[in-house]
This record gives sequence, structure tokens and C-alpha cells, in this order.
Amino acid sequence: MGRLAFLFPGQASQSVGMDKFLRNYPDAVDFLDRIDEMTGVHKLSEIIANGPADILTRTDNVQPAITMVSIATMNVLVAAGVKPEGTAGHSLGEYAALVTAGILLPGIAAKLTRIRGELMQECADRHPGGMLALIGINLEDARKCVEEASAIGPVGIANVNSDGQVVISGARDALKKAGALCKKMGARKIIPLQVSGAWHSPLMKDAAKGLESALDDAGFYEPEIPVVANVTADLIRSGDEAKRMLKKQVMSPVLWADSIKKLQRSGFDTFIEVGPGKVLQGLMKRVKDVTVYGTHDREALEETLKALT
Repeated sequence: MGRLAFLFPGQASQSVGMDKFLRNYPDAVDFLDRIDEMTGVHKLSEIIANGPADILTRTDNVQPAITMVSIATMNVLVAAGVKPEGTAGHSLGEYAALVTAGILLPGIAAKLTRIRGELMQECADRHPGGMLALIGINLEDARKCVEEASAIGPVGIANVNSDGQVVISGARDALKKAGALCKKMGARKIIPLQVSGAWHSPLMKDAAKGLESALDDAGFYEPEIPVVANVTADLIRSGDEAKRMLKKQVMSPVLWADSIKKLQRSGFDTFIEVGPGKVLQGLMKRVKDVTVYGTHDREALEETLKALT
């Protein structure tokens, strides 16, 4: 085995009850019991445990919820001796990655993700939009379609998840036009994502601006291990750089495929998706010469601990 990296998921990885199996692990329980206090979200721990699903999936709830469950899972791994040498997080997951790298304290990440979620939800309410996953189209062709469709409204590249999977995001009419153009260009599938807003698009401008002051007030420390930024797919060299990346991240594409390639070039070949869901494990299936583990339920977490401790 080469170097080990922790990968943290973003929105759409959540499920009602996603914290319950973690309560079998003492190193997670204390953290989970402080979710409401740390995030400042009323009864968030109850919403995570019992739902309902539509309340959990509200952006202002789900962002701190996923972040807290991911950090609790990370605590279990580290306490068992499974310690990463590098890390990255997909969109929202970057906050948990920064905690793992020592750049953010957990309490600061809790508050920042709550604020981020609130601001993004406000933007979505004012500027309705959506997201489409494009399967079987390259980035260059997707960009051409987005550029043409932007003549009728804001739309852009949101995520570059893997070779052949691009996510676009924007205002509804422009997004529909871009999807139709991508279909003509040869995309095999056009999949509408179940999200409440146009994340990582020009429609998030107000959210990005609002988040700046919260980030400026937060304490950022120097990285203890390498962490790859979504915005650049390159290593974050300092706490100040991490802050700058988070300011840009809300409106910028998530360069996930390139982030994984950067970790591979740095000698990483073993990855754990730390937190709820299996989205990142799915994206890693097409990546060659890597071993990928999960932590999304007790069975997966136990298998990971057994393999790596």
C-alpha cells in the first residue's frame, strides 16, 4: 500500500439516520451529542436521526449535518490508528477535509457550513435554478454547449467528476438549453439532480459575497498534511490560501477528477470515503490502480478498520 488519503463527500450523500451506527463508537458519540451546540441549528441532531427527509435535505440543514457526521466518522478512524497522509473533499466536503488537515477547527467548520448553507438557500430562493449530470461527454464539448446556452441565462460548469462525467448548473431555461445541446453533441445521458439550487454557478454570486465576511472572521491554521483544493486541483500551501479557495469555491467548478489525479501523482493509491453515502466510491470505480474503502454504514466501516489497522 502507498499513501492513504481521506475523501469527504458533499451534498446528496445524506440519509435520515446516517449517524445511528456511529453511536456504537465512543469516539463519535461525544461529537455527535454536541451537533446542535456546535452548529447553532435548532434540533439538527434530531433531524439527522429521525428526519423527515425533506427537512434534512434543506440546504441550510444538510450542509452542517453532513459535515458533522463526516468529522465524527473521521474521529473513529483516527482513534483506531487509521490516519491519513493527505485529504480532499467534494464541494461541501472540503470543510471536513480542512478539519482533517488541521486548517480548521471542528467548531469553526460547523458554523461556516451552517452559514454557507443558509446563504446558498437564500440564493436559490431568489434565483431558481438546477443542475444536470452529463454522462458520456468530454469537458471541452460541455463547455461549448454551456457557452452557447449562456446567451439566454446564467449557466456554467459545476463539477468535473471524472472522465466522461460533467455536471452543469444554472438558471432553468439556460440549463435546459445547455442539456439539449449536450445531447446533440453526443452525451449518453442527461440526468437532472435532486437539488434545490444551482450550486457552483453564477447564480451563487450573492452567497459567495456573503460568505466572505464569515471566512475573514474565522481562524485558519497551517496545514498539517496535504489537502487538495476544489478550485485549483492543487495543494493548499497555507491557511490564508485555504480561506481564499473557500471564497472562490461557491461559484467555481469542482475539479474533482483532477484533484484525484493530483493525489495519485503525489503517491496516493489508497482512499477512504469518510462520511455518509457512496458517491465518491462510485466516481473512483473508473480510476485505475487504486484501492477504495467506505464508511457509510457499520459493515463498511468495520471492513475498513479491519483492512487498515
